[in-house]
Amino acid sequence: MNVETILKYFPSLSEAQISKFTALEMLYQDWNQKINVVSRKDIDELYLRHVLHSLGIAKIQQFNENADILDVGTGGGFPGIPLAILHPNTNFVLVDAIGKKIKVVNEVVEGLQLQNVKSYHSRVEDLPGTFDFIVSRAVAAMPTFVHWVKGKIKKDSVHERRNGILYLKGGDLTEELSTYTTAQIFDLEDYFEEPFFETKKVVYLPMKYKG
Repeated sequence: MNVETILKYFPSLSEAQISKFTALEMLYQDWNQKINVVSRKDIDELYLRHVLHSLGIAKIQQFNENADILDVGTGGGFPGIPLAILHPNTNFVLVDAIGKKIKVVNEVVEGLQLQNVKSYHSRVEDLPGTFDFIVSRAVAAMPTFVHWVKGKIKKDSVHERRNGILYLKGGDLTEELSTYTTAQIFDLEDYFEEPFFETKKVVYLPMKYKG
């Protein structure tokens, strides 16, 4: 599995984007030997399990120029870094409470020369600012996550879809989302043919505001 997998689903990438996606593998392999943030098995399938999985969000929602996107609990930089490569004119903030993970993020961002990414070693509750969308990869159950990001979403939407959360999750989400009547679930197997995506989903939760 390599960058050709990304091109299969995102065929209009520029040469600069292809170059950055190609460079990801060596950067992560290098830094993962120093600071283990991705399992060995996952490193061997980086483009499938991490890069393409992250880009599943982009199949649901493309981000406008100058929009502000927050990646909570980014770990080694997913889904934020692949989405930032895909949306070079969108602003991304990546946050994680674990310092060694943010160190890897910083090194990868620097190695790729990504101008549209800022990263912070912080709890999301302590992070200033508001964002159009908040993205994440299954860092907590949805009620906990919603509590963490309370007050972090801009009230005025600049996309057709209302501002909110775009969350990569797997398995049966019926119970977890039972109290969220506005949540929409998108099956990634509808967008990607690899068996890995059979149980993978993107959950979109628009945020309500009291007028």
